[in-house]
Amino acid sequence: MIYNTTYRNQEAKEIFNDLLGESYSFLQAIKMGGVGSKRMIIEEVSPGFAKYMNAVSDINYGNIEIREKGIIIHITKGLKNFSWGIPFYQLHTYKTAGLSIHACGNFVRFKNNKLLKENKKFIDKIIEMKIKNTSNYEFYGSTNSTF
Repeated sequence: MIYNTTYRNQEAKEIFNDLLGESYSFLQAIKMGGVGSKRMIIEEVSPGFAKYMNAVSDINYGNIEIREKGIIIHITKGLKNFSWGIPFYQLHTYKTAGLSIHACGNFVRFKNNKLLKENKKFIDKIIEMKIKNTSNYEFYGSTNSTF
């Protein structure tokens, strides 16, 4: 689910709050060491997201926002902004030629350059939060059972 968030979009806000949780407050964001990444260059997207990329050879930028139950990837296309909400249970990250984020058959791959390296601590925080969130839904005794 990707929404145009250039202007205030109440429907997108409600869906993101419902699916991913409310935005962190200012004080919570400071305690966490930040809840938003610096901008990164988008190298490639899935075919379904191609319409959200610049048609000409302009650089496509994106950044990531952490919520309690997931992340939002914000994509900039010219003067428009698009947001893609991903709950932690659908989130898959891969370290390929850059950072690749997959969910629901779609993906966004960020270019491996200085901008991505500046966000390494932030990406580690996302992975840590995903692991913590996933551990809340494990079955009891499923990892160390003896038969």
